[in-house]
Amino acid sequence: MPEPVLEALHLTRTFGDFVAVNDATFTLQPGEIVGFLGPNGAGKTTTIKMITGLLAPTSGTARVAGHDITAAPLEAKARIGYVPDTPNLYGKLKASEYLRFVGQLYRVPPAQVEERMRPLLDLFELTDVAGNHLDTFSHGMQQKVAIIGAFLHDPQIVFMDEPTVGLDPRSARLIKDLMIRNRDRGRAIFFSTHILEIAQTMCDRVIIINKGAIIADAQVDELRRMRGDQSLEDIFLELTGGRDVDEMIKELEDVG
Repeated sequence: MPEPVLEALHLTRTFGDFVAVNDATFTLQPGEIVGFLGPNGAGKTTTIKMITGLLAPTSGTARVAGHDITAAPLEAKARIGYVPDTPNLYGKLKASEYLRFVGQLYRVPPAQVEERMRPLLDLFELTDVAGNHLDTFSHGMQQKVAIIGAFLHDPQIVFMDEPTVGLDPRSARLIKDLMIRNRDRGRAIFFSTHILEIAQTMCDRVIIINKGAIIADAQVDELRRMRGDQSLEDIFLELTGGRDVDEMIKELEDVG
């Protein structure tokens, strides 16, 4: 088995007395799509921010391609692509200027930036507006630009926090195709989502976090087999206590 491209080791983050993430430990292999699942407030975004170096852990660490994100942040971040849940782009830059700027940050030769940028702009139907300023773009269009920027330097691992939120069905499908294409090239994709149908059909593996703790980490097919061939949605609700919601709905229906 190849060396893992990501090792999260006992990651813990507290905010005062609140434990947002508690002793999260897992790995990610090259050529693997892993879905990171959990209820709102479970610790998904906090975990991703610690792994990508945007938030210092209270304890524990993460290694990207063997580089410690805290001790060697530049080496680790050079191998990462990141799509936040809300794009925060430079509105006064044109889309093409922003992408060239991203290429410069990652020291991608200008000719390679152009070579990689053009087909991605075409893919998301942004070529005709690439010369427009980002502050004129809708949320969905900015999300597409952020996604292009995350893949532009051909990173070994891409982190995506709710990448399909705010996108139309066609764009969401294009993102799924882009993720699969890069997985098949040996890149790793780690993404959070609340859309469990996407996770069930796309992911090689899922990691479920609840109340800051990892409660499941398994291949999708193996997890379903272990749980009596239930759907991933049913397994998720069962593990995170969502069955209570079903009971509440039934009670409301009975009252009605």
